[in-house]
Amino acid sequence: MQKFRKILVSLVITSAMLLSSSAFAEGATDAKVRAAGEGALAKVEEAVSLQAKGADKAEVSAALSDVRQLQKEFRFEGTERLRQKAGDKLRIARSQVESGDAEAAATLKELQDMYKEMMKLYNAAH
Repeated sequence: MQKFRKILVSLVITSAMLLSSSAFAEGATDAKVRAAGEGALAKVEEAVSLQAKGADKAEVSAALSDVRQLQKEFRFEGTERLRQKAGDKLRIARSQVESGDAEAAATLKELQDMYKEMMKLYNAAH
């Protein structure tokens, strides 16, 4: 009877693990990650266009703040190192924009290219 009880408990636990909510939530997670990546890329493109038009520093900084928030949700193992590099580049771009540095446009363009590359890698894997 003891062995039967142990086997039954093991089967129940195993089946509960297999049917856990994380297994069903995988599709929603992929959609959230994709939306964060696409949103971050769109905000970077917005910042590039605002900088090219000579918009106010506050507007460009606001777009870059949105990128920073979205990048936190854009987690994919294949792009993690590139995401970290983009985070460093984002920090540099924000400081350049706030100080009025002429190199800000070039840095923003590099950042845009990094996000395009990340989205290409993400889309290729999904």
